[in-house]
Amino acid sequence: MLPPLNPLHVFDVAARHLNFTSAAAELRVTQPAISRQINTLERFLGVRLFERDKHGLRLTSEGEEFQRQIAPAFRIIDNATANITATGKAEPLKIRLYTTFAAKWLIHRLPSFYVAYPQIKLNISNMVAPIDFEKDKVDLAVQFGAGNWPGVETELLFKDMIQPVCSPKLIKSGRLFELDDLKKVPLLHSHYRRTDWPDWLMAVKRPDLLTNEGISFPSSVLTYQAAVEGVGVAVGQLFLLRNEIQDGTLVPLFNAPFERPMAHYVAWPKQRPLGRKARSFIHWLKGQIAESHAAAS
Repeated sequence: MLPPLNPLHVFDVAARHLNFTSAAAELRVTQPAISRQINTLERFLGVRLFERDKHGLRLTSEGEEFQRQIAPAFRIIDNATANITATGKAEPLKIRLYTTFAAKWLIHRLPSFYVAYPQIKLNISNMVAPIDFEKDKVDLAVQFGAGNWPGVETELLFKDMIQPVCSPKLIKSGRLFELDDLKKVPLLHSHYRRTDWPDWLMAVKRPDLLTNEGISFPSSVLTYQAAVEGVGVAVGQLFLLRNEIQDGTLVPLFNAPFERPMAHYVAWPKQRPLGRKARSFIHWLKGQIAESHAAAS
């Protein structure tokens, strides 16, 4: 029959120190708590393990023999725990992101993550297709949508707020002053966000302006870069373009932001509990987003 394990651990520590106060300091409990655990173990075994004499605390003969036999077991447990913990620390946290989110928002903030969590390594990949945690061996993903994917837990990161943006070059050229001026410049489209212009123009009740076919790019990153270079006007994701808006390389137009019904979420599989590294990354991510919102307002 196994004795209660917590009193057994307390005995091993107290036997090494031969001092209940020192044992309490190592285990971060009070000295009376150590005494109670030792009493529990002695009642279970039916023998005295410690006794006091003029020199202080010492083990009884039964206590010495008991410690001699159980101490190697605790050393084995300590070593096994250290080995598995070291292996876990070496394994990177695997994250799947959209390229636009990584390029426009995450990458320049990553140094602050490594300052806060120097022991956590990240393995970042990108893909537009919806995450499949059964096939894609990743721990976390940032996904765009309604947030109700089957078999997936999610936390909201930020809403999809969109608005036309352009280079100040176009404004200075006198080609953009009001909505009707959109007929004079190319409208820039992203392949994976093909409904941005129709959704925004419908929100401002001007779907007629969509007659301008414009220029289509295979990614939002290229679409926004074309806008920065003055090629035309893009519908920008305001949260992801705050740096460009703050430094003046892109200018929001017409004072008409529109919140679409979808959003960006951090996601992970329901059947896989979040580990310490994943919880740390989510905590940092949400803190950075909160700071970004606060700075914008």
